[in-house]
Amino acid sequence: MKNTVLVVGGAGYIGSHMVKRLDQAGYFPVVLDNMSQGHRDAVTAGQLIVSDLGDIHALDVIFQAYKIAAVMHFASFIQVGESVVLPGKYYDNNVGNTVRLLEAMVRHGVDNFIFSSSAAIFGDPDYVPIDEKHPKRPINPYGRSKLMVEQILDDFTHAHGLESVCLRYFNAAGADPEGLLGERHEPETHLIPLVLQAASGRREAITVFGRDYDTPDGTCIRDYIHVQDLCDVHLLALESLLSGGSGGHYNLGNGNGYSVAEVIAAAEKVTGRKIAQIDGARRAGDPPRLVADSRLAQKKLGWVPRMADLDTIIQHAWQWEQKRFAEKTNTEEQAYLK
Repeated sequence: MKNTVLVVGGAGYIGSHMVKRLDQAGYFPVVLDNMSQGHRDAVTAGQLIVSDLGDIHALDVIFQAYKIAAVMHFASFIQVGESVVLPGKYYDNNVGNTVRLLEAMVRHGVDNFIFSSSAAIFGDPDYVPIDEKHPKRPINPYGRSKLMVEQILDDFTHAHGLESVCLRYFNAAGADPEGLLGERHEPETHLIPLVLQAASGRREAITVFGRDYDTPDGTCIRDYIHVQDLCDVHLLALESLLSGGSGGHYNLGNGNGYSVAEVIAAAEKVTGRKIAQIDGARRAGDPPRLVADSRLAQKKLGWVPRMADLDTIIQHAWQWEQKRFAEKTNTEEQAYLK
């Protein structure tokens, strides 16, 4: 009999890829999503339940109806700028709703939890690559909300024996290699899809925020990790917990930083198109370099990134962007003909 995994936020970008990966690995995913950020057609397997994470009654119904072996949590708000303007929204959802979920798990005897954390918990780095021992000094409500949940999870382990794995993403990127899934954030804030929207014509140009950083080409350097590699490490964390392993905290990236200018150049090579650029001022709080040291995840979980090459990440994202652009064009043409 298949183990059932509750995937909270499973209709979103990373969550939907994880649902597909769980199904391929022989698990039965139950997806809980309120559809504020997700898409019904992104849920390719399992059971979709449309409800809000803050609905305590709905949580109890789900845990009573299904024998949940573990929970994966992808249902956080993620826009750093918005978190500064609307901190209450981020603390209520990212922290408050997570506590409600954890309390439901305790009530129903489910003690395996995998949490999507973030490199934002570290703030401006003292050194790179950033390992798990690096001081944690988040500089915005989004990052603070993620760190708070990590601390809360430690408390739930001590109080209730709930084991958790916190996976700290750096820059998730790419798309399903088969072209079924990809990024559909509204608004989009991630560099690679924005660059590819400029390449496809859905955006006039890409803005480069600062060319005077202390980096080889003057633009910010970030660590991009393919969404499929993220799914792989989530699966390894799940299998570790289900086999009786203890929880942990892991930084996830390729260990290779790429600058904004390098990403644009790679996108031009992959797409064969010139991408218009606009120079903008530095954004507040943008560190020059953010690169992960992921050796602990490789050592403890046996994780090896399979799609670490930047061209591969962009190629899969470009395949998805072309599909999305074609769908948008067809929809507009049909509306015009009507």
